Amino acid sequence: MMTFILFLVAVAGLLAVMRRESGAKPAIGVMVVTGLLSLFFASGVLALILFIGAAITAAAGLPGFRQSWLTPRVFAMFKKVAPKVSDTEKVALEAGTVSWDGELFTGRPDWHNLLINRNIGLSEKEQSFVDNQCTQAIAMCNAWDLAVERADLPEELWDFLKKEGFFGMIIPEEYGGLHFSAKAQTAVLQKLAGNEMLMVTVGVPNSLGPGELLVKYGTDEQKNHYLPRLADGREIPCFGLTGPRAGSDATSLPDTGIVCKGEFEGKEVLGLRLNFEKRWITLAPVATVVGLAFRMFDPDGLLGDTKDYGVTCALIPRNTKGMEIGRRHCPIGTPFMNGPIKGNDVFIPLDYIIGGQEMAGQGWRMLVECLSVGRCITLPSGAAGAAAYSVGTAGGFTRIRRQFNTPVADMEGVQEPLARIAAQTYIAQSAVNQTANMIDKGEKPAVPSAILKYHLTEMQRAVLTDAMDVHGGKTVTLGPRNYLGIGFSGAAVSITVEGANIMTRSLMIFGQGAIRCHPYVLRELAAKDKDDIDAFDDAFFSHAGLIFGNAARAFTQALGIGKADVPFDHAARKYAQGVARFSAAFGLCADAAMTTLGSELKMRELISARLGDVLANLYLASMVLKNWHETQPVDGERDLMEYSMALLLYRAENAMDEFLQNLPNRPVALALRAITMPLGRRWDKPHDDLSRKLARAISTDSPVREKLLTPVWTTNGEGTVENPIARYNGLLKDYDKAEQLYRKATKAYAKGQLPMQALHPEERFEAALKADIFTKEEADFMRQYESTVLEMLTVDDFPFDEFARNKDTLIDHTPT
Repeated sequence: MMTFILFLVAVAGLLAVMRRESGAKPAIGVMVVTGLLSLFFASGVLALILFIGAAITAAAGLPGFRQSWLTPRVFAMFKKVAPKVSDTEKVALEAGTVSWDGELFTGRPDWHNLLINRNIGLSEKEQSFVDNQCTQAIAMCNAWDLAVERADLPEELWDFLKKEGFFGMIIPEEYGGLHFSAKAQTAVLQKLAGNEMLMVTVGVPNSLGPGELLVKYGTDEQKNHYLPRLADGREIPCFGLTGPRAGSDATSLPDTGIVCKGEFEGKEVLGLRLNFEKRWITLAPVATVVGLAFRMFDPDGLLGDTKDYGVTCALIPRNTKGMEIGRRHCPIGTPFMNGPIKGNDVFIPLDYIIGGQEMAGQGWRMLVECLSVGRCITLPSGAAGAAAYSVGTAGGFTRIRRQFNTPVADMEGVQEPLARIAAQTYIAQSAVNQTANMIDKGEKPAVPSAILKYHLTEMQRAVLTDAMDVHGGKTVTLGPRNYLGIGFSGAAVSITVEGANIMTRSLMIFGQGAIRCHPYVLRELAAKDKDDIDAFDDAFFSHAGLIFGNAARAFTQALGIGKADVPFDHAARKYAQGVARFSAAFGLCADAAMTTLGSELKMRELISARLGDVLANLYLASMVLKNWHETQPVDGERDLMEYSMALLLYRAENAMDEFLQNLPNRPVALALRAITMPLGRRWDKPHDDLSRKLARAISTDSPVREKLLTPVWTTNGEGTVENPIARYNGLLKDYDKAEQLYRKATKAYAKGQLPMQALHPEERFEAALKADIFTKEEADFMRQYESTVLEMLTVDDFPFDEFARNKDTLIDHTPT
């Protein structure tokens, strides 16, 4: 018995030392002390094992011992197996900053570092712009009119966007721009997301494009000329990056710029002769200035000894000789301005290079640095806004749509997708708002930008699918009254652009994070490149301590022992502790994957994708917790928070389970499972009772519905376009009264008090008035209410020949 007790004491002591990453000396002390006790009072075998363990720990853990024999051998092996990082990858790894994503890699996230930067919202000027100018802009948009009738924004809307500075949100005020914060840009795009074409048109010039590149890298002359003109809309920019052979792999640009002499404005100058072919360039058909990425070469040495400068960015006016521009692609669902650009022997002077000649070859770094911020804002904000728009329409429609004498929102089959819509909207809003706040605090979140781009656009697709499903025939029938169908079909665009989602998930989130965010890997690789064995020793054995620490934390927390101390209230505490537990498990699994697969991990995209899923769900869960912590919850929001957190932790655990099922080294996988999931799976999908509560919350006039709809357009009267959310909100305010009268009429009909042929609601209301079952006030109320309901349920129809572009091909199917 004493042997067993001492064994448990030794294990507990070692786990405590490992959890704290206290180093080799305390671990040696634990083993020596328990070994001596075992020698005198229990088993000599246990004492021997503990003494051997202490000796091994001393040899491997104490710097004076290991540096003489172990470190040189490990360093030599590391040089052989460590992945080679290309120059392109180095640029991507060095771009941006590491913040909360790095905390999650440590396995012991310090919540203080997340909560210290409180989101205080927008300035008065920014909030006024969102409330007024943004509302006026979205009020001019009907999806059918823009996508089908015009395939463009109305001229008065273009003029309004230019006049009010929508294209200059990121441009400093000294150049005539609005100079909005990242939070304000996010709020603007969420408000405009009710129309995909409008959101893209405004979002792209304020994301990856000439404006941002000029602000950060342009020469004074370039800034003074272009920025005021971009800010007031005299210039419309686009940026040509992708092409037929360079999509997700933008570094494989085949477009070239050869240094040569040529004629410019009547003089011979040194410049570049460009040949390029670009595709999928947003705003290209209407752009007046083109930002262009190309490979720059100087084969004749006109600039010096460098022959291949690499990716370079330049600004080219639309009317430049040799450039073909103006044709259009037709993006699926929503034909925003997008098209090809070609150039054949286009000559430009060297001062067209963004930043001037000294920035030649710096294009890839410039693009990556800008993209790390832009990807956090444009598409994720659009996704959050589209999700909120779905809350407003799907919630409203399912409450007024009655089948089997009951609102479909009260049917459990409909409640399930309604709950998913609510939760994913809450997650998306929390993520974009809190990450934008990080940007405003000086962060350039490279890995979170990939997380938000992939997961929020996927949520947008899922939310719109659920919204379409609960609407049924209302939204599968296109026309001016259909407020979801065109946006639904256009969701595929967000999935594909600014880094295709498949590539982002399988290569970028974990692939970049594993090196960029890990506390020690980047230091180890730097030591290898510099052949610095002392730096390697410090980084590698600190890394080893982290592995043991994460193993101890993951194991004990999975057993419910030593839960993390988290600064959250009772409602959120267990979820934050779940994030901390999975952070330790994730850190351990990430190290195991890198150790067992080495450079092969680059090619094991599904392994990388699942680890990325774990990281992403933990990041999104952290954003929900921060949002809960620093905003005032409304009545019913706790249900929303709990559903969202349960969903994210379930997904994180599921991704970890799939990783363990597929890790090639099976003994390591089994050991990891025993450490990280000793009691099996612990998180379930959100329970049905939460689904019922959330479905009711977004389909009634509730505080939760009102809060989720805060970012989107909810009023009427600012333009000529009817706002469906405003109509639904009005119906929901009167719903309780209407429901009582529906039931009164249905009950009277069932009793035979109303004519049996009174099948339409309107007929029953009139009959109920004649039978004194309804008062005149009740009948008048229900006439108006049901008239609005029928209007919201109605779909469009068209003349028989409406959709044939070539009327000569029409077939007369009903000849006289």
